[in-house]
Amino acid sequence: MSDWNIRTKLVHEGTRRSQYGEMAEALYLTQGFAYPDAEAAEARFIKAGDDEFIYARYGNPTTRMFEERIAALEGTEDAFATASGMAAVNGALVSMLRAGDHVVSARALFGSCLYILEEVLGRYGVEVTFVDGADLDQWRAAVRPGTKAVFFESMSNPTLELVDIAAVAKIAHAVGATVIVDNVFATPIFSKAVSQGADVVVYSSTKHIDGQGKALGGVICGTKEFVRKVAEPYLKHTGAAISPFNAWLHLQGMTTLDLRCRAMADAALKVAQALEAHEKVAKVIYPALASHPQHALAMAQMGSGGTLVTFEVKGGKEAAFRLMNALEIAKISNNLGDAKSIATHPATTTHQRLPQEQKDSLGITPGLIRFSVGLEDAGDLIADLTQALATA
Repeated sequence: MSDWNIRTKLVHEGTRRSQYGEMAEALYLTQGFAYPDAEAAEARFIKAGDDEFIYARYGNPTTRMFEERIAALEGTEDAFATASGMAAVNGALVSMLRAGDHVVSARALFGSCLYILEEVLGRYGVEVTFVDGADLDQWRAAVRPGTKAVFFESMSNPTLELVDIAAVAKIAHAVGATVIVDNVFATPIFSKAVSQGADVVVYSSTKHIDGQGKALGGVICGTKEFVRKVAEPYLKHTGAAISPFNAWLHLQGMTTLDLRCRAMADAALKVAQALEAHEKVAKVIYPALASHPQHALAMAQMGSGGTLVTFEVKGGKEAAFRLMNALEIAKISNNLGDAKSIATHPATTTHQRLPQEQKDSLGITPGLIRFSVGLEDAGDLIADLTQALATA
């Protein structure tokens, strides 16, 4: 299986079949498991085998298929599936940190990630230092002997700023820090974070992995030591496990993940090029464009610009709202990575709670729109955006 290419792994890796030999991945909707005798129950609680289960909060055959498939894709030894992407971020960080520990994090983060770092970790005595993720000198200055972990989004939400994974990992590993990467925007198709130095990779599988806006989910990928001895005890006792039904849905999504992400990225480049040429657009942020300040890093680290385009429309919030309200194909929502194209106004939704000064420093302006490119025809999306820009 290790020799299989990505698309083959996405279809077959981790498959478990019952005595019936079903072709589709089986959905096990059960919260518990029966034992043949009391001795077997005792033995399993002492040490469960690789394919033995105790309780759905601890593990489930359907969930295990999803975990093994995403771990094989990501190139890690193991994975633990969670109820949401934020459960994965919280679990990866809180499970390994104690009062007095030090964490260095990129400043450009999704609002809920900021809440965990600023509020949750701070509440329990963890010191967090924030840096400009693209500035390696700031990482060098902030990391110190005893730093326990570094955390960043490999591509930031919503301004699509990249962090040089290999360079930051080298800085962190020099002091023994664990490198935790939120890889949602880069996707497991375009990012190879583990080979670039990441120790732990987290995803909101709600996004590209599910891909059709059906169900919440998340996953922590890492070494067996981290996943089973650090993260799992915290996750299983605090109830962060994914629903087997959601894991089953995300298994189905994985079979087409490579095809979808590549088609969406191809369309995103065309959309970005069209927007860059439009007179009513002040700025376009897309890593595959030569105008992106980290274009070279994006091509070396991902080989693609990804599936999201962020652009600033002239005229501020009022113009942005007029544009969004005029869209006929793309929908207004705060999700991303969906088969349906989605327009989001970060300043008033996903990053609304940030102080204005912080929004300004991150480049989240009133006219900024995050556009998640779906599977629609690129020409249709460009036409839709063009007619909507006429109203802006």
